[in-house]
Amino acid sequence: MNILSVEGVSHAYHQQPVLENISLSLQSGETVALLGRSGCGKSTLARLLVGLETPHAGDILWQGTPLSRLTSRTRKDFRRDIQMVFQDPISAVNPRMTVREILREPLRHLLGLSKAEQAQRIAQLLTDVELESALLDKRPPQLSGGQLQRVCLARALAVEPTLLILDEAVSSLDLLLQAGVISLLKRLQQRSGVACLFITHDLRLVERFCQRVMVMDTGKIVETLEVTSPLRFCSPAGQALQQAVLPAFPSQRKRMPLCNV
Repeated sequence: MNILSVEGVSHAYHQQPVLENISLSLQSGETVALLGRSGCGKSTLARLLVGLETPHAGDILWQGTPLSRLTSRTRKDFRRDIQMVFQDPISAVNPRMTVREILREPLRHLLGLSKAEQAQRIAQLLTDVELESALLDKRPPQLSGGQLQRVCLARALAVEPTLLILDEAVSSLDLLLQAGVISLLKRLQQRSGVACLFITHDLRLVERFCQRVMVMDTGKIVETLEVTSPLRFCSPAGQALQQAVLPAFPSQRKRMPLCNV
């Protein structure tokens, strides 16, 4: 079942096209990557998907209902069901709030948990993202970038969303933490069926974790394919990203399969 559908969406800033006729769908429990170089429109599309901006043309539907037609009640459900982790964590949180307050906010407003229930849930979230409880009374400027990104991930996971969108959110973590986050997300998918959309330029992340990949270039989706080993991109944009991570040895380059067109 499609939980999110995008139908012919276009968007522009100052009359400059950023997205052009985007159509895609996400199903419950699947893991999809939106792959593309910086500036191709990935983050703009993410902002449209979570309702932070309204597309100039086309429709975005959540469980069959256009976002523009959500009522106040269904919009609250939407804000709980779809969560996003942004690329820049420091701009995604209130620097005056403690970690405890950051994590407590969605639990209070979106789930209505008691203080005791909030404390129990927060303790579990910290364990899930491998953060120490000593950080609870610290504020964002006192944390490292990796710690703050994991706080943002914990906040997004706090309400047990149906869809989690990660906008380059794992790229800022070191490889060990990346592996830990991916392992956590896999466990959550097995337990709750949460769908994940990775917005990234990291092909290795796509190969390790995703079932399907959409390649984006200059505001358009130019290719969609199932993730297999090895990946075979047909679009110039996909091939360029693949070349960027190939080993430097010519003998190894020759063994990479080519796309049959």
